[in-house]
Amino acid sequence: MKRRAFLTTCAALAVPGCGEMRVAPVPPGELSDSGLTRGHRLREGRFPPPTETRRVPVLIVGGGIGGLSAAWKLERAGYRDFALIDMESAVGGNARYGENAVSAYPLGAHYLPLPTREARAVRELLADLGALQGDPYAAAPRYDETMLCHAPQERLLLRGIWQDGLLPRLGVGQAERAQATRFQEMMAEFRAATDRQGRRAFALPVALSSPDVRWRVLDTLTMHQWLLDNNFDSAHLHWYVNYACRDDYGTDYRATSAWAGIHYYACRNGQADAGNRAGHDAVLTAPEGNGWMVKRLAARCADRTVTGALAFRLAQERRLVSADFYLAEENRTVRYEAEQLIWAAPLFVLPHVAVGLPAELAATARAGDYAPWLVANLSLREPPHTGAGAPLSWDNVLYDSPALGYVVATHQQLRMARGPTVLTYYQALSAEAPTLARARLLNTSREDWARQIFADLGRAHAEISDLTQRLDVFRHGHAMIRPVPGLIWAADRQRLASGWARVQFAHADVSGLSLFEEANYRGVLAAERVLTQLDVRFASSLG
Repeated sequence: MKRRAFLTTCAALAVPGCGEMRVAPVPPGELSDSGLTRGHRLREGRFPPPTETRRVPVLIVGGGIGGLSAAWKLERAGYRDFALIDMESAVGGNARYGENAVSAYPLGAHYLPLPTREARAVRELLADLGALQGDPYAAAPRYDETMLCHAPQERLLLRGIWQDGLLPRLGVGQAERAQATRFQEMMAEFRAATDRQGRRAFALPVALSSPDVRWRVLDTLTMHQWLLDNNFDSAHLHWYVNYACRDDYGTDYRATSAWAGIHYYACRNGQADAGNRAGHDAVLTAPEGNGWMVKRLAARCADRTVTGALAFRLAQERRLVSADFYLAEENRTVRYEAEQLIWAAPLFVLPHVAVGLPAELAATARAGDYAPWLVANLSLREPPHTGAGAPLSWDNVLYDSPALGYVVATHQQLRMARGPTVLTYYQALSAEAPTLARARLLNTSREDWARQIFADLGRAHAEISDLTQRLDVFRHGHAMIRPVPGLIWAADRQRLASGWARVQFAHADVSGLSLFEEANYRGVLAAERVLTQLDVRFASSLG
């Protein structure tokens, strides 16, 4: 450890002197993950033969947002004859959540921006769940006020003072401010840009974006290089753009496609009804993050859901597709036979399980690289002191931190009295190669993570370790596909989107961006294709 880092750790842990370092006690908690041990069984193989065969017309493999969206669309069409199978102990994927006596809290995705007009399926889903009220196709729908993030929404600790918003302003010189203004103006131009057919340059879902080469050429360079090519050299602006890439993609901007980096700023133009008094940057959230949707969607198909089941073999025959699942708790294998299968699990798993998968599809599935993430939930007896400047907000970010900051699970309660709360701390391990980061994620103890978290947050809240009564760490080994240059618009990825005979792909990996809107789009699209194959009439949610 370098001297500066050592001294920072001493200060954060309230160590009186560095001659005899006294480590503050680590509060109790759990170290859990997104099925890492169970998933690694695929490397070992040697699964028992099936002891039972179950038949179902439609089988959904994977219970993340893609799989749950597919199930939702099937249900909307009045079709209930399906089964949903997930490897983990609970469905939800990157939108899973936890809960304790204080509050529910996210284990992954914690908000959803106001959906664009292109994201019709997302709007229909929100209307079905009651978060969107009235016409889901209106230019500016009305949203349930309790779901809109309450102010103050976000703040940034810069030079020891909290400022409103995440674009650095405090102590930033006039020349850098001018660059920030020029950058925002360019992003506004990208947001408004359309081609001759009226298609937006940067749409959400990605598949609806313009194919014009003048924009797609941006997928050949990194976001960092794009900034340099356009004469942006402000250190604060570079931090801000890098933060956005790390936050949405788990990837450093030196490795993020410029098309993806610009898409972050240019794709979202959703609006809310004037009565909501919500700006263009408003988001929908709940104490459990996007887990509120998981909770409601999972309840609808709970009677047809099986968890803790690892898919290890998938094969297609002339009239059906079969899939074998290892039930770890029962130490046995069950085979499912279906007319149609929706693969809503990550694509990198596919080549390990699919028998006869065409070489070009296997190569595309293997081409994706994945960002590992750490999510920690700190249960505090009371909120940390606000510090100088802007008050405690829903989203709180520390400039130059290795992490992405923390959100306050109890923010939506709007209570006046100080009481127990939960802080959800996020860290995308983007500073090193994903394989090295995954190894560190797997080999670091909860206690060591806790000390690192306290050292980081201690820069803003010296009292954090004393306030924390419990600290739970959740590890995502393959949290999201990394949108490196050339990934999103590769021709082979477009062919993958067409499916494979009786198998449709319903994971955000198909889009190359791990966003809620992409997972929802892929899930609904897969379900609509299956309904068409089964000759079931339905109204499309995709326009």
